[in-house]
Amino acid sequence: MPSQHFDLIHMISNAGLMVQAVLLTLVFFSIASWAIIFIKYSYIRRAYRESEYFTDYFWKSRDFSDAYAKAKELSGSPIARIFRIGYMELTKLSQSGVPIASHGTGADDLSISARFAGIDNVKRALRRAINTEVTRLVQMVPFLATTGNTTPFIGLFGTVWGIMNSFHGIGLKGSATLAVVAPGISEALVATAAGLAAAIPAVIAFNYFMQKIRTIETELQSFAADFLNIIERDILRAKGNKK
Repeated sequence: MPSQHFDLIHMISNAGLMVQAVLLTLVFFSIASWAIIFIKYSYIRRAYRESEYFTDYFWKSRDFSDAYAKAKELSGSPIARIFRIGYMELTKLSQSGVPIASHGTGADDLSISARFAGIDNVKRALRRAINTEVTRLVQMVPFLATTGNTTPFIGLFGTVWGIMNSFHGIGLKGSATLAVVAPGISEALVATAAGLAAAIPAVIAFNYFMQKIRTIETELQSFAADFLNIIERDILRAKGNKK
């Protein structure tokens, strides 16, 4: 094994400047991709765990003020963050004299139409919050797709360049024996191997993260819809009580 590592280092050190530049570029892509993989895996795992906990707490409590206090503790949950924004929008409307729901947010003397008009503000706030959360989840992930799409071609470029230099050297020496051809070809093929080594984990991670992000986005949409349904039911219940 030590001799194999030495041979690889020897081949890279003896490669041309262009091939070495290609390998350096591929090393950068690989390191950046693995850093993103670890960061996003930790972030998405925390988002899943805390969102599941908050959703269970929300449906058990069904009290907006208690859920808001718990949401502030769960800073890694996208669902908790959009709930906080929706609740703060409700609070703003209540402070402006337009109570929305019966969870301690106002009197019953306002018209039902005014309350439903206030829901539109909450809907817009939730929509913006969902877009913000999805953008936050997707951050850095496209770099993995870029790595998966480009590094094989960068490696192939290094290989082609190395083979061109090898054949140029063969032409100058006037010899085409295996002993002359093999070292240059093997050095050139290292670039292709490096490109594939950088691309394969990036593509796998990109597909995995996008699937998880789509799942979280669906959960955000569902929670926002349920949250709005609770508010609308409270408004209709208040209308029925007035009758």
